[in-house]
Amino acid sequence: MTSAPNDWTQGAPAPDEPVIVRDKRRIDPQSGQVRVEAARTQTASPAGDTVTSPAGGPPAGEAEQVASLRQQVAERTSDLQRLKAEFDNYRRRVERDRQALAEQAAGRLLLALLPTLDDIGRTRDHGDLEGPFKAVAESLEATLETAGLERFGARGDEFDPLVHDALMHTYSAEVTRPTCVDIFRAGYRHAGRVLRPAQVAVAEPAAEDPDAGQGADGTAAGAAPEAGGGSAEAAE
Repeated sequence: MTSAPNDWTQGAPAPDEPVIVRDKRRIDPQSGQVRVEAARTQTASPAGDTVTSPAGGPPAGEAEQVASLRQQVAERTSDLQRLKAEFDNYRRRVERDRQALAEQAAGRLLLALLPTLDDIGRTRDHGDLEGPFKAVAESLEATLETAGLERFGARGDEFDPLVHDALMHTYSAEVTRPTCVDIFRAGYRHAGRVLRPAQVAVAEPAAEDPDAGQGADGTAAGAAPEAGGGSAEAAE
């Protein structure tokens, strides 16, 4: 009678096959440290994404990407700073040009009003500036002065060829430097720019005469001439 084979012997390892025991514990029982392989297995994503490095930092590929992004950010920041500097320079240039154009327009308007101011000045010099016309003239002069119109040119001013136009030239012992002794027409300036120079008469110090203080014969003035042949002998 043949006996059936024992079921417990089926699937058992062969007597010469080594038994492999895998320790899947996360913490090493001897050192107490977290095993690297276990940490990698737990941090891996289900889709098989790249896991972090053992040191806790990003992997090599991700570090290169971060460095590239930082470089791009630095380049974009530099570009923005350069554009901002260019825009600031452009804005200052536009503001400067706008102010210059406004001053030029105001200067042209004031220049056209200068003959009217000359008429008012001549009327005042003749004593005819009175009544309602006087109030209007003074109001006009005050308004133009508020707008930045400045009048210059008065007797006693030092002559300056940049702002004075000399129509007459004389010498005088009463001045020590070139001086405006008469004003034919006042000058005006606006915003530091001369609209019209003043027309003046200039007097310079009188030149010293090298022959002053000497007589016609070369002797000092007031000195008695010497007698010819020496002094005369007293008569006995």
